[in-house]
Amino acid sequence: MTEHEIHRTEHTIDVDAPAELVYALVADVTRWPETFPPTVHAEVVERTGGSELIRLWATANGTAKTWTSRREHDAAKLTVTFRQERSQHPVGGMGGAWVVEPLTETTSRVRLLHDFHAATDDPADLEWIRQAVDRNSGSELQALKASAEATGTDRLITFEDTVHVDGRGKDVYDFLNEAQLWQERLPHVGRVQLDEDEPGLQILEMDTRAKDGSTHTTRSVRVCTPATTIVYKQVVLPALMTLHTGRWLIEERDGGVAVTSRHTVRINTENITKVLGADATVETAAAFVQSALSTNSLATLGLAKAHAEALAGGGAES
Repeated sequence: MTEHEIHRTEHTIDVDAPAELVYALVADVTRWPETFPPTVHAEVVERTGGSELIRLWATANGTAKTWTSRREHDAAKLTVTFRQERSQHPVGGMGGAWVVEPLTETTSRVRLLHDFHAATDDPADLEWIRQAVDRNSGSELQALKASAEATGTDRLITFEDTVHVDGRGKDVYDFLNEAQLWQERLPHVGRVQLDEDEPGLQILEMDTRAKDGSTHTTRSVRVCTPATTIVYKQVVLPALMTLHTGRWLIEERDGGVAVTSRHTVRINTENITKVLGADATVETAAAFVQSALSTNSLATLGLAKAHAEALAGGGAES
């Protein structure tokens, strides 16, 4: 085997939804963090007609990776082809296609094609890629099917909290970025472990105390852009959520900075009564989750504000 030997895979799934609807979910990469479990964050770097350059941050075999891909859309044929422009070791190169085929007016088949080669001739690298492609392809197709077939009330909720800081955005960002110090800085954090093998790409695991005194463990992948944003996705979730993505956003405003904590959550309806009791509803669970997340976010924002204002000489009030 040489490093240029190309390997090909195909994964398929049938979906009880019209092909056009399924294609729309594949085509809009900005919705991928909500649709596909491995995707942490996605950005469209440039777009011209049916061609776009995207950057993805995702998990693969338990690690966090980032790469850029060129995608070509063909809405008439319901296909999106892709080719990584900057792969990450051990991948030497990867491309493929999403192909959506109508079966009937209300059903479709999705084919996810990959071709790839390893960066080295080490068989272990090739096996790592195979496992990552198999695991992520299966996960993505199942998630695409679930999203396309979802009916009834949308249990996806988004909310945010904002504070104004009379200080520098860099100081606020440093407080939020240096999560390894949160156990000492944040009263609701009982334990924290932060790994950052690549600058700006973090894996954060921590134990968080809720208002009722209970503790839950979460694990998140964070994409950090100095002084402006930290985007994250929880990959180990509390029982009441099947999805939690978030964003810390720092914006210059009114002589200081506005700092926003934004959450997007999907409620785990199967666990509502188990966690909250027999009388609890989706609305009860949504209110409970929003209150818990906002309470912790506002506590963090208040302490970040005090930290930045103290450094700026503006006091330490929160």
